Amino acid sequence: MQKHLIYTLIILSLAITFASIKPLYWQSYLLHQFGTIVLIVPMVYLFSKHKISTTSLYAMTVFLLLHIFGAKWSYSYVPYDDWSMAMFGISISETFNFNRNMYDRVVHFGYGLFLYPLIYDLIKHSFKQNSHRQLIFIVLMVNMASSMLYELFEWGLAITLSEQDAENYNGQQGDMWDAHKDMGLALM
Repeated sequence: MQKHLIYTLIILSLAITFASIKPLYWQSYLLHQFGTIVLIVPMVYLFSKHKISTTSLYAMTVFLLLHIFGAKWSYSYVPYDDWSMAMFGISISETFNFNRNMYDRVVHFGYGLFLYPLIYDLIKHSFKQNSHRQLIFIVLMVNMASSMLYELFEWGLAITLSEQDAENYNGQQGDMWDAHKDMGLALM
């Protein structure tokens, strides 16, 4: 079972190393990667104490990889269109008529999808008498509460950082409903 944790830590270390090579905006990158470390530490502890499953560990790793690579390009500038043009000859933004970089939306959706197993394991471990339906409801409430708290954290950064630094970190790209859409995608 520990081999899964070792593989995960190697993968995450390699990803962070790659992402640390010339990130787009260092200050934003460091803020994002601080969040990565904050998530890795409890993940290691919970897995080593058998409170979360291997599925939860790998799902959280996928989420962290999405986050790590988003941090490299400050989310708003992840070159997924360049990649899709190089690999398939199509522009995702043109195909779906996107007028903004949608990578941050993918990560917020990934937050809900890939952290669901982790939250479920933790809630199930804490509330053993609850039915499966009750557990799902609690997991969704934890998802929404944590999404809201993160959006409030982003808002706090936006009012304390310079306008440019706040935009580099938050990546709202002119969308006044960005926080609402991000929370909705995490819930979905």
